[in-house]
Amino acid sequence: MDFPKLHRTALATVAAVIILPLQVQAQTTLEEVQSFFDAAQVVAGPALVDCRLSGGTKATCFSITVIAEPSSYTPGPWCPTDITEGPDKSGIWLEDGKVHVADGAFMQNLSTFYDDDTWQLFDPSSGKLNVTDSLEACLAAARPDVDPAYTNHCLQFLFEYLPEGSTQTYVIPLEPQPLMRGRSLGFAGAGIARNGVSLAAAAPTDAILGAYTIAPFDVCGGHVNLHAGYHYHAVTDCLTALSDLSDHGGQIGIAMDGYQIFAQNMTDGSTPTALDRCNGHETDDLGYHYHAGDPGSNAILGCMSAEYGCVSDDPTAVCDATARPPRH
Repeated sequence: MDFPKLHRTALATVAAVIILPLQVQAQTTLEEVQSFFDAAQVVAGPALVDCRLSGGTKATCFSITVIAEPSSYTPGPWCPTDITEGPDKSGIWLEDGKVHVADGAFMQNLSTFYDDDTWQLFDPSSGKLNVTDSLEACLAAARPDVDPAYTNHCLQFLFEYLPEGSTQTYVIPLEPQPLMRGRSLGFAGAGIARNGVSLAAAAPTDAILGAYTIAPFDVCGGHVNLHAGYHYHAVTDCLTALSDLSDHGGQIGIAMDGYQIFAQNMTDGSTPTALDRCNGHETDDLGYHYHAGDPGSNAILGCMSAEYGCVSDDPTAVCDATARPPRH
């Protein structure tokens, strides 16, 4: 339809009035995102980008590129080197909903812990533990078909094994697009912590243990792999200490679907009520948001309540969360 000139002018004026507040709102949101990540090592962004979310919805997202390494503490340790070494030289392990100190004594007693005599991570004569100590060893131990030479090993990936200049780029919707039913976390994981570190999906502990290997986390719930860099599988006091505390416990991250992630417990130590299976609920002051899962659960979030965006080690990649994730 060809509108008269007057009508076309009026429509353009109305459109400008509508678009301008949206632009102002988006800019305000970007400023809020930038402020939230002031503890992160940001390389680029946040910036507005077009994106296709996991359910196929075309949306406007913010993109932020970060170095996946915290600046407020030094990650590690992970694997003890001897059965006599204590918690100060060791990480933690998550099993049966509990956090276990993965020190030398724990490694020594794995056969009892898992009721399986195949476990033998140490030399009985010296007490020295088998630990991956090179990039080559890590690559061999991290394969789906673990090199038999690295069964009964403690897996420890170090930052020095990562390519120089490694970054992660997150593309997250500005406005969550809710789902009728929560769906499992995708390749992108749960979200990004306020210090720029990935809040990952559950660690594949069955596969790790099935090869008679163990890959501890540090006391902050993080460890390194060759694809995601340093990332969290549990939220501990390391992140809550960075949060601006409120009655709700403080926001520790942003989920890949755009919703806020708060600490596990409220500021007074109480547990949030009426959480759904994704670990989320709605309140009058905050709307819908998530709470991080118990550190021992190996599940920062139970699922995604809305369509999620993308994460990539390629800062130029266009986000299409419906595409199959890259194979490593």
